[in-house]
Amino acid sequence: MVELVIKDLYAGYGAVTVLNNVSIDVPNGQTVALLGTNGNGKSTLMRCISGLIKAKSGTIELREEDGSTIDLTSASPQEIVEAGVAQVPEGRRLFPDLTVEENLTLGAYRQAARATLATNLEYAFTLFPRLAERKTQLAGSMSGGEQQMLALGRALMSDPRVLLVDEPSVGLAPILVSQMIGKIGELSQSRGLTILMAEQNFNQAIRIADKGYIIVHGEIAFASKDATDLRENDMVKSYYLGA
Repeated sequence: MVELVIKDLYAGYGAVTVLNNVSIDVPNGQTVALLGTNGNGKSTLMRCISGLIKAKSGTIELREEDGSTIDLTSASPQEIVEAGVAQVPEGRRLFPDLTVEENLTLGAYRQAARATLATNLEYAFTLFPRLAERKTQLAGSMSGGEQQMLALGRALMSDPRVLLVDEPSVGLAPILVSQMIGKIGELSQSRGLTILMAEQNFNQAIRIADKGYIIVHGEIAFASKDATDLRENDMVKSYYLGA
């Protein structure tokens, strides 16, 4: 049981600030969509949560059910993984010359996940039967949709509590986008995961989101209270859903 809370976050690259005063809340067991078109800071925020980019100011915390907190703001990527945060990066970032099963096994980096490696491997194969069929195939020879399945499965191998999914629809055919988003939506129910999904496909993202945020030029332009509030917002309907 864990909640991801980001407050007043500023971050960027060198002298360039990309995120400006970003505050978001991802409640325990919910799927929250971070919506925005390319170049507005979605991936920068994901990398900041994962420790790949350090915040200039602000806080990133995991809040436990007992009221305790884990400060991720200055933690290393390894420490963040050990705290139970896993990321499915944009572009998948697989090991192309390793097999499907080898890529999945490498996902069990977190110490707590090593004891449940076999169980998590079986879950990944159940979630994506195609991976089981192709477990000895080299990852680099797979289709884009299969690679996205593998990237998600690899993240789940760390037995995470918080899952960050960055642009899962990129490069996929529409039918595969729908299937992939649907699988992500299942995880909060079947695994109790707290999920933050960065996505530019608004129609698909709002299918599974419990609530959402719209990021524009590195700032939160709209924060919804719930799924209905997100779908009915005038900004969403006018600019992103073509209403």
